[in-house]
Amino acid sequence: MEYKSLCPKFEKAFQILGKRWMGVILYVLESGPMRFNTIANQIPEISKKMLTERLKELEENGLVERKVYPETPVRIEYSLTEKGIAITPALSEIQYWADQWIEK
Repeated sequence: MEYKSLCPKFEKAFQILGKRWMGVILYVLESGPMRFNTIANQIPEISKKMLTERLKELEENGLVERKVYPETPVRIEYSLTEKGIAITPALSEIQYWADQWIEK
C-alpha cells in the first residue's frame, strides 16, 4: 500500500480552516460584505469575543478584508478577499457532503 505524503501547504490550510468557526464565517461571508453584528446574527452560537478573534485571524491570513468607512458613526464591513472567494467552491462541496452524510 502506498501512502500519500503530507503536503505542508495542505497541512497549513487545515490549520487555518480547521479552527472552530473559521469555515462557518467564510461560508456566511459568501453572501457578500457584512457588518460584525450581521455576521454574529448569522452564527448565534459564536461569542462576540470569538468572532472578533476569528475575523482577525482570517484577515491576517488574507481571506477576509476589513473595510472602515469614515462615517458617523463609523461603519466597518467584512468581506472575502480574492483568496477567500477561491475557497468557496470547497465550502459548497462540504455543504453538499454534509447534506448527504451528517444528521442534525
